[in-house]
Amino acid sequence: MQKLASILLFVFLFSLFSLKTKAQTVINKIAVFAPLYIDSAFDGSNYKLGNNNLPKNMLPGLEFYNGIMMAIDSLKAEGYSFEVNIYDTKSSIENINNVLQKEEMKGFGLMIASFNNRNEIKTLSNYASVNKIPLISATYPNDGGISNNHYFILLNSTLRMHCKELYKHIQQNYAIGNLVYFTRKGAIENYIQSLFSEMGRTTAAIPLKIKTVELTDSFSTKQITDYLDSNKHNTIICGSLDEAFGIRLIKTINTLKNYRSVLIGMPTWDVLIPDDATVETVYSTPFYYAKNTTLYNSISTKYKQTFNQHATDMLLKGYEAMYYFSHLYFEYGSELMFNHFSENKFKLFNQFNILPNKNTNNNIEYYENNKLYFIKKVGNTIKAVN
Repeated sequence: MQKLASILLFVFLFSLFSLKTKAQTVINKIAVFAPLYIDSAFDGSNYKLGNNNLPKNMLPGLEFYNGIMMAIDSLKAEGYSFEVNIYDTKSSIENINNVLQKEEMKGFGLMIASFNNRNEIKTLSNYASVNKIPLISATYPNDGGISNNHYFILLNSTLRMHCKELYKHIQQNYAIGNLVYFTRKGAIENYIQSLFSEMGRTTAAIPLKIKTVELTDSFSTKQITDYLDSNKHNTIICGSLDEAFGIRLIKTINTLKNYRSVLIGMPTWDVLIPDDATVETVYSTPFYYAKNTTLYNSISTKYKQTFNQHATDMLLKGYEAMYYFSHLYFEYGSELMFNHFSENKFKLFNQFNILPNKNTNNNIEYYENNKLYFIKKVGNTIKAVN
């Protein structure tokens, strides 16, 4: 816990001032926004949480921040001159609206954010649009209802994109056999089902023949097996983001050893599938961090040596977003970088395919990452299958 406290103190100190890489006129300015919750951990400069565990809501933002700082070190080592201001989106002393009125906000050419609240997305994206600054949204909660904004870039693909690509993936790999779609009552579930239905109507290939079954949250094993076929391969699709429903479905299918099955999950399933589950499970994600690469081992080792902590996906998202998009900004500038979003030149872990998301009138709503990885997990073995 002393180690965690010192990490958080490091965050607190650096969040109060901008970081300049050289004592010269700075041309490139970057603003980073993350949910750090500094006020809940410090009274002035005094750490006030004692030896208790850090609240869980602080950890994602802290990891993202640490990834940002590691990327800054890498960029400095490459000789780049730039300035970075880091802002706590959960500050009770100075909210985002006040920050955006500051004189210091002038001149930024790039904004990078880790959001966990839809209202924050709207505020920052509006500012980005008015001031023509690319805003990179690196994490949930997706689009936040943004429309008509040419400067909002979404790395974490929307639910529509996930469902669209999942449908194609099933067509290409699991079209033959028994296809069953399990869902529950709910507004989100209705939306997901409408997306699958839309894909069935608009696909240029042969539509999937899927049985749709609505279950209660307390469904029984028999309610599942009634729709499975022991003589065919079963492709079981979960049409819900509800965590409890998903876990129950995973555990139930995992007990059915007499059925050859693959379970197709939602993009939130990366943290739901237990390591002891033997059923083959597939889900989609825009972020795949292979742990057997030189780059991963280098970052992980450095982080372990510095903070005695294991590298997390949030750390890697922060590192990748800062490193990749800063390079584009440095090379092409704020406006021209839009023509180079999907270049391989600065690729680290993930290939981005960032394209304009257009409405029915062919107007750009925002930019969205169209590249998804399909992750297959069996037990504790995880691999990308595309």
